[in-house]
Amino acid sequence: MYLPSPLEWAPALLLGLCFGSFLNVVITRLPVMLMRRWRNEALASLEFPAETAPRFNLATPGSMCPRCEHPIAWHDNLPLLGWLKRRGKCANCQSPISAQYPLVELMGGLLAVAVVALYGTTASALFIYAACLTLLALAVIDFRTYLLPDMLTLPLLWAGLLYQLIFQPIMLPSAVIGAMAGYLILWSFYWLFKLLTGKEGMGFGDFKLLAALGAWVGWPMLPLLLIVSAGIGALVGLAAQASSPHLRGQPLPFGPFLALAGWVCLLAGDELMALYTSLLY
Repeated sequence: MYLPSPLEWAPALLLGLCFGSFLNVVITRLPVMLMRRWRNEALASLEFPAETAPRFNLATPGSMCPRCEHPIAWHDNLPLLGWLKRRGKCANCQSPISAQYPLVELMGGLLAVAVVALYGTTASALFIYAACLTLLALAVIDFRTYLLPDMLTLPLLWAGLLYQLIFQPIMLPSAVIGAMAGYLILWSFYWLFKLLTGKEGMGFGDFKLLAALGAWVGWPMLPLLLIVSAGIGALVGLAAQASSPHLRGQPLPFGPFLALAGWVCLLAGDELMALYTSLLY
């Protein structure tokens, strides 16, 4: 493990906080953008006129309070500090601002420091960090909306194959098999569960996310990744149902647990794989 100096981890932390701030924009706006696009596509297929609405994308409009839509001043929009400064409330209407914003920013910073500590300030570290940020966005979006957008999962898959091609070409066959196996494993579970129960146990986005992770970690690590994600998911599900009985029978998104297992395998996969194989043999 590489031990970064303060001159390396401090800038990494600051940049990570900024990336986390941008990630909040992606998390909150991308599902809305997709819903609008799907609605207009449905209207077009029915030969109805498309709905007109103010321009809405990742850049427009500017940051605003989700309740009163009052613009947020630049000094209140500083990563982490802005939320703490206002004690988690809008400066205009005093409505609570979700703790998601500082938590995602903090995770962006901590992931940056972890990647620098493990991979140094290298080109491969940039790829790994981008993958970690994408997993963070997917986890929060899935938790909030039960969506795993293709425009995040598919680039993550291709980036994983590109990473192997550039930095570990000997791993490329394992990555290709990992992508195929990752998709087919959850696809098979989906249809088996549906045949047995008549219900859908997961969404197609989960197949694509596991395929993307298979491209990043290779097929030998898929069993470990599934054990970690399923184990954490089961523990969280049991704890949630025990603390809140009304959650029994409610669907639980699997994407956050796949993303968490993906972080574990990307940042500590070799060590865990050695421990896993030693326990098996």
